[in-house]
Formats: sequence, structure tokens, C-alpha cells
Amino acid sequence: MVANVRPLSALFIDCDSYFASVEQHLDPALRGKAVGVAPVMAETSCCIAASYEAKRFGVKTGTRISDARILCPGIAIVEAKPPEYVRYHNRIVEAVEDCIHVEEVLSIDEMWAWLPLNLREPATIRRIAERIKAKVSESVSPAITVSIGVAPNRYLAKIASKMRKPDGLFLIEESELPEALYPLELRDLTGIARSMESRLHAAGIHSVAALCRVEKAVLRGVWGGVLGERLWHLLRGDVIPDLVSSRKSIGHSHVLPPDSRAPGLAWPVLCKLLHKACERLRAHGMLAASLTVKIAFFRGVSWSPKIRFQETDSTRVLMKLLDQLWRDRPDPKAPILQVGVVLARLVESGNFTPDLFANHVADLMSLQDDKQKRLDAALDRLRVRYGRDVVYYGSVQDSRDKAPMRISFTHIPDLGIESDRRS
Repeated sequence: MVANVRPLSALFIDCDSYFASVEQHLDPALRGKAVGVAPVMAETSCCIAASYEAKRFGVKTGTRISDARILCPGIAIVEAKPPEYVRYHNRIVEAVEDCIHVEEVLSIDEMWAWLPLNLREPATIRRIAERIKAKVSESVSPAITVSIGVAPNRYLAKIASKMRKPDGLFLIEESELPEALYPLELRDLTGIARSMESRLHAAGIHSVAALCRVEKAVLRGVWGGVLGERLWHLLRGDVIPDLVSSRKSIGHSHVLPPDSRAPGLAWPVLCKLLHKACERLRAHGMLAASLTVKIAFFRGVSWSPKIRFQETDSTRVLMKLLDQLWRDRPDPKAPILQVGVVLARLVESGNFTPDLFANHVADLMSLQDDKQKRLDAALDRLRVRYGRDVVYYGSVQDSRDKAPMRISFTHIPDLGIESDRRS
């Protein structure tokens, strides 16, 4: 048999409605029922996940809780439990590792494996995939299922994993390309969102079939650069290196429940978000040189001031800067719907040159001495070992039950740094 020019080399694992599935595992009474997961228990909040039973009624990520109740009468709304999602994520990774080496964890619910040369026959791959499914069911929970896609490259394997959900398995061989992709909509392809879909339509491309037929130069023109050429190659099964990216910012935000929207109650939550960002900054060995505060007022007005300063990872310094920005906010008595902080202009702590002329916050930078650094390090170690509540700055005293851990699509919190563990 002649080997494929582009053999099956990537196996992609995607957990099905992951947050909702974990909730159904934790509470067996929810299994088989419509479930929506909310960041906070407020009708004005939105679903960050929905079970497949809820999705059948049109509930999806981003659906407002009040709308979800209308779309799906009887839906169970549960408050998110990020520490549990991280714990079960780790168990799923361990289960997959028992079957095949995980090349990379891509998000809280996605990972992929490189298929060795001796494990690329379709029958062998199917056995591996079924073993992964069985291992997750046995070692983690039968309520948590995974869909698996296999293709000549990771991009196509990810798409394949979504084509037979839930609990699916789909292989796309080179001989089936590009026709296997034709049933998809343009926005089913990773990298094509609403704005890019509009640009493709403007170029006369209205289907995946049309997308696959155009010349490379056309896609380069639509994307305005090499990303279009990159997609052209990926759709044909070519294996090309990942784009190199660097961490550009660290941030946290939180939608405030109705009982925490007064400015005096929002301030401790904002402080807690900055403290969490500072811990992550130090954990990554980075320094920040800018701080942005994001405040959305209840009546729809937003305010996002930014301040720049000499590179630092000091919680104390950054808290002083946060206080300066907070005091300058418009309409100090207005209720606040959402708060957030972003640390940016990041550099590695061991690879930067201090600005000798940055004197506009020199008085604050004087706080950044060796004693302060040792204090931050000691606090970080204590909180990792004994949990967040063992020690904290007084500014977060009134936020201890607010702003719990959140999980983004690409950042998986380290429970040692970010969870509220009990000692």
C-alpha cells in the first residue's frame, strides 16, 4: 500500500459541554437534564456553558440567564465551580496520558496528541480513540464524554472533533480532502469569525467548498497577509509550524451581583482582581509596566483609564496605582456593573533595563525594595500552601466571597495559585 503523502498524524480531544458535564457529574440529579452554568447567580448574567439537553432548546454560551429560562423552561442554572473544572481537567489529562502521550494541553477542555509513525493506521487509531473514551468514563466520570478528531494536521483534527459531537469520533484522511469539509459553514472553521466571514463574502466566497477552491493569493488578500496563505495550506492537510506568540497581558474581570454594585462594595472586588493578577505575574516571572482599570457602570457607560510606570511585580506598588485611578473615576456614587484590571507591557523579570528617567512615580517605586519583594514571595508561598484565606491585604477583606476563580479559553488556573483551597 502506498503511504499517504500527508498521513494521519494528529489526534484532537475535545470535552463535550465540559463545564456543564462536570456539574452533571457532581450532582447526579442533573444528569439527562438541561443545565446552564452561570458565573454569578443573577438573571442579568449569561451562560458560560450549557448541557446538550439545553442546547437543543437554543441555549448556548452567551445566552442571558433570563432568556435561557424562556427558551428552555425548567432549565437548572448552577453557579460555576472553576476549582472543580480544573481538578477534573487534570484527571482527564491523566486518563488520556494512560492511552497516548498528550503533546499539548490547549485549553481547559481541549488537548491533542501526535501520532507516532507506527500508530497511524485508521484501525489502530480507532482503537486508541475508543480506549481514551473508555478510560475517561472509568477513571473520571461516565457523565463526562469527549469527542475525538483525527487528521493530517492539528487544525483539521480540531475541526474533525466537532463534526460528530457529542461523544464522537471522526477521521479525515488526505484522500477525503477537501470534500469532507464541504458540509461545514464558514464560521465552523477555526479562525473565521463574523468579521472575517463578511470579508470572505465580499470576496465572493460564501461556502467552505468555495473557500477550498480559491487560489492561495486570494486568501492572502482577504486576510491581508500570510494568515490567509497559512489557512490555504492547513485546509489541504499540510503540517506547518505554530505561530510564535508571547504573553502580552494578564488580567481579570468580574461582573458584580446586584448586592455588590455600590462603589464601596465594588472596590474590594477590584483589589482582589489586582492581587490575583499580581500573583500570576510573579508566577510567570514577569514584570508589568502598565495598568488599565476597566469599570462598566450600571447605566451602560464604561471607563478604562491606563497608567504607565517603571516595570514592577509589586502588589503594594500596583495597589497604590490602582487607588490613584479609582479616585479619578467619573461619578463616584454611580453603581458599578463590572470591574476589571489588565497588567500589560510585560517583560521577563530577568531581562529588562530600568528606565533611569522614569521619575513620575518615583515615590511609588521606592516601595519596591528587597523587603517588599521578600514579603510578596512569602505571601505567595503561604497562599499556595494553605489557601487564599490564610493571609491577604486588608483591601480585599470585604471581597473574600466575591470574584471567584474564572477560567478563560486558553488559561488554565494553577490551583496552587488561584483556587480557594481549604487547608
